[in-house]
Amino acid sequence: MTTLAPGQTIGILGDGQLGRMMAIAAAELGFKTHIFGQEKNSPAAQVANANTIADYTDKVALRKFASSVDVVTLEFENIPTDTLNFLSPLIPVRPGRKVLEITQDRHLEKSFVNSLGVPTAPFANVESLEELRQAVERIGTPAILKTRRDGYDGKGQVKINSATEIDKAWETLGGKASILEGFVPFELEISIVAARDIHGNVATYCPVENRHKNHILDVTIAPANILSTVSEHATELATKIVQNLDLVGLVAVEMFVARDGDVLVNELAPRPHNSGHWTIEACTTSQFRQSIRAAAGLSLGDPTAHSNALMRNLIGDDADHWNDILQHPEMSLHLYGKTESRPGRKMGHVTRLFPLNVPPKV
Repeated sequence: MTTLAPGQTIGILGDGQLGRMMAIAAAELGFKTHIFGQEKNSPAAQVANANTIADYTDKVALRKFASSVDVVTLEFENIPTDTLNFLSPLIPVRPGRKVLEITQDRHLEKSFVNSLGVPTAPFANVESLEELRQAVERIGTPAILKTRRDGYDGKGQVKINSATEIDKAWETLGGKASILEGFVPFELEISIVAARDIHGNVATYCPVENRHKNHILDVTIAPANILSTVSEHATELATKIVQNLDLVGLVAVEMFVARDGDVLVNELAPRPHNSGHWTIEACTTSQFRQSIRAAAGLSLGDPTAHSNALMRNLIGDDADHWNDILQHPEMSLHLYGKTESRPGRKMGHVTRLFPLNVPPKV
């Protein structure tokens, strides 16, 4: 097992805003970072010590990258598993290939979660129009048809409200291998970020409430306003998942809280998560420091929150109001260094803290 010392280099696969905040956290702990991505002047590369721009399947570039770092981690889960297969004999990779194989495929992911006795919405694998018809007959409507791979922020999914919409839904997703999920009438959406170190120790952040706009996370409220019994149960489920994934690093567990208080797991993301950004200001150890500590083989930090928090994403031209935000000294502004603002693109976020005895105001 490799444990890094300050001055050594952490390689990060992916060059977006999560990699940027990971690199900043690494620098605070005395580590250097080398970003491997595909974008010039990327958010992560702007704050890193080194940067490689190449395709994730470029073995020459990957071998050179591996020779320049002491451990490899990742900032998003859609790295090709073949990339990790190539790197693993050369350098420690945390998290590893098994984690990505499960979390890149919605059917494998939900099947894995169910195998642990952890509930999800009812689902069915769909690989043809006829299988979709059978799945709708079995699960009913409304339901959500989602591609098995490569979906995020509402992409790669379509709602089916009645049996008459089946053909159109299948056509909308291009006839790709998918899953059909039964619609869950939930009270709220929550998530928990959990970390696991090289020795199998687990640390979890408190459950938070997530509110979306146009399928993109708009606001995170920390902590979620749920009963303590629901919070404890959700934390137990997240802990069971992170332990059985055999992951070294972070995983965000997205969940639904049903009207009867039951907790259903929706999705897993094996890396820092948008709903964990509030931890930078509000916790003893942020999710980004935690991810670096895990990747470096260090003991995990304390995830305890010293404040309640409200985190709001800055989407598209929201970030143009940066000067207005800075007029409010109680707000912490984070901009990601993206040169082009587009509708639906995450350009930054802003966090406001509240005392532990004061619920965050949206």
